[in-house]
Amino acid sequence: MTNKKRGATLERQKTSTPIKTSKFTIEVGSSHPLGATPDANGVNFSVFADRATAVELLLFEKHENPIPCQTIVLDPLRHKTFFFWHVYVRGLKPGMHYAYRVDGPHDIHQGYCYNRNKVLIDPYSKGNTNALWKRDAACGLDDNVETSMRSVVVDITRYNWEGDRPLKRPMSETIIYEMHVRGFTQSPGAKCKNGGTFVGIIEKIPYLKKLGITAVELLPIFDFDEQEVKQISPVDGRPLTNYWGYDPISFMAPHNAYCVFPEEGRHITEFRDMVKALHKAGIEVILDVVFNHTGEGNQDGPVINLKGFANSNYYLLLREDRYYYMNYSGCGNTLSGNHPITEKLIFDTLEFWVNEMHVDGFRFDEAVILCRDENGNPMLNPPIIWEVELSDALADTKVIAEAWDAAGLYEVGYFPGRRWAEWNGEYRDRMRSFVKGDAGLIDGETVVGRAAEVIAGSANIFQANGELPINSINFITAHDGFTLNDLVSYNAKHNEANGEGNRDGINENVSWNCGAEGATDDPDIEALRQRQIKNFVAILLLSQGVPMFVAGDEVRRTQQGNNNAYCQDNEINWFDWALAEKEQEMLRFFQQMIAFRKSHSTLRRSRFFTGEINRRGLADITWHGCRLNSPGWSDPSSHVLAFTLGGSADDTASDDTDIHVMLNMDWQHLEFDLPSLIDRKWYRAIDTSLPSPQDIACAGKEIAVSGQSYRVNNRSVVVLVSR
Repeated sequence: MTNKKRGATLERQKTSTPIKTSKFTIEVGSSHPLGATPDANGVNFSVFADRATAVELLLFEKHENPIPCQTIVLDPLRHKTFFFWHVYVRGLKPGMHYAYRVDGPHDIHQGYCYNRNKVLIDPYSKGNTNALWKRDAACGLDDNVETSMRSVVVDITRYNWEGDRPLKRPMSETIIYEMHVRGFTQSPGAKCKNGGTFVGIIEKIPYLKKLGITAVELLPIFDFDEQEVKQISPVDGRPLTNYWGYDPISFMAPHNAYCVFPEEGRHITEFRDMVKALHKAGIEVILDVVFNHTGEGNQDGPVINLKGFANSNYYLLLREDRYYYMNYSGCGNTLSGNHPITEKLIFDTLEFWVNEMHVDGFRFDEAVILCRDENGNPMLNPPIIWEVELSDALADTKVIAEAWDAAGLYEVGYFPGRRWAEWNGEYRDRMRSFVKGDAGLIDGETVVGRAAEVIAGSANIFQANGELPINSINFITAHDGFTLNDLVSYNAKHNEANGEGNRDGINENVSWNCGAEGATDDPDIEALRQRQIKNFVAILLLSQGVPMFVAGDEVRRTQQGNNNAYCQDNEINWFDWALAEKEQEMLRFFQQMIAFRKSHSTLRRSRFFTGEINRRGLADITWHGCRLNSPGWSDPSSHVLAFTLGGSADDTASDDTDIHVMLNMDWQHLEFDLPSLIDRKWYRAIDTSLPSPQDIACAGKEIAVSGQSYRVNNRSVVVLVSR
């Protein structure tokens, strides 16, 4: 029997008999807006299902009820308008749980996988629950109503924002703190009443405010399936889960496990409470969003929503056999981002999070996938990218692209559009190499030359395409890879606990363990590691562009050498709050370094250097080595770099401080010449080789420097300011 014939004659499984009630009055309803929209008298439901022949709305009184209390069969003559199925349920209130059954052609080789047996959540849901959820039951052909997820009717109109709006902080003034919602407060040491939730973050706002960061970038908070990873760690026997959340199942619903009361439909309220509280503290909220694939996986994955409503519209399928999914994401499937209905879903999602949830920005995971057409080919002018670029509604919203994907498409520096900022992987790799002490030539350039380019804002990457330093998101570490502590503590990854034989995660970490692999009691190695971490953060915050670092780097959080901890919902990933007490020296250095950046506008330029001269005869930037004006660009053996930043040339500017930076990554102590100043002196603000608190001075407490040179100790950074 052919699959087409098999699809046409698919025998539907017997389903649990719903409780029949006449509790609610059924009316035609409206095709727009999509989703479940309550008003004073009831709820309007609307979904897109272009090829469906039948749609049923299932209502559940409680989230843990295995069968619906009422099933509403939609009449295609009354409840369908073009591609949209809709119904108005009079008398229904927010808090009711619901789902769908959708029937239609089951011709899998043409991309149609309709199956009434699969219970679907709403793609436009504002909240879901999964108390009965079994992922395996959502695969195959059998009925899964008793183990399905449910969406919740949520009223988003009733909330007191107290005048809150997105903060609209300029990119040049932004300092990003990448954070996992659960990991930040899940540890018992956090001492949070509601650890691991949006509410838990509110309890730690005083810590964030004192640290000085201006924005939190939350790893995915779109609802996702934690059961997607179902393995046991071979190291300690603990269960592994989908911890990072880079496999969304519902774009407008905050992840139910990050809520205290998801069964009551409080997803939206709890998230809003967090945003409002962070905004009151002057901290923006950036969401790490995944629009390149979903948690439904490939042809063997579960049917959760998009597959069951319009598989061939939402996903990129192989042309020769549409049973199979294109996999540019490396995660099983790829969303067809430039199909009109997917484009609508994405853009509606972005507007929802900005207009209704007040978020300040988005970081797009594997954003270049949104540049691909329906055949997977890169587009010169992808519609969804330009729609975001030119949208009035998103004009003040930060948009950040991870401008590469798992299939090798790489567009850093020439990502479509102009205002999109981009994760700068070149910055990460070049700075790791320089601070580590590498020498020689890389791609024909010296290590110091490559470092200087990214410190100055990566003009070599962004300027030719009309972009600016603020297009560069500079980072040394991110969630994906070593923590900053592990970067100076391990030469190789140690991912055995992931259960993949240490084959997962990248091998090219450009790391250096400073003389011992992993934890050590050797005081000399520990001192060197401490200094190297300070060197990294100092250079990061002295560089032009937008700095980002990972939550816990400021207290030397370790993942025990795991550079791909996507499945570890345990101490490997959780913020260890005991470190905030133990590592006070490092925490203070981060706090003071952030304050230093905020105090000096010359570190936060929105334009590239031009050579402009200030009234003291200093250019906006001048490069040096140990000798003035001799940076040693052509010396492959050099481990040193220095530069002078001339303060504002505008006599009326409030901040015209000059800054002189000396970077010595050599094993030798070296004398560096100092530039001459007119009517001013140099004062030492930072020297990473000195013990705390001498390593970094509070504003106004800098130490005067005499003479025409300064001895920079090995493996250290020194910063002078003029006054």
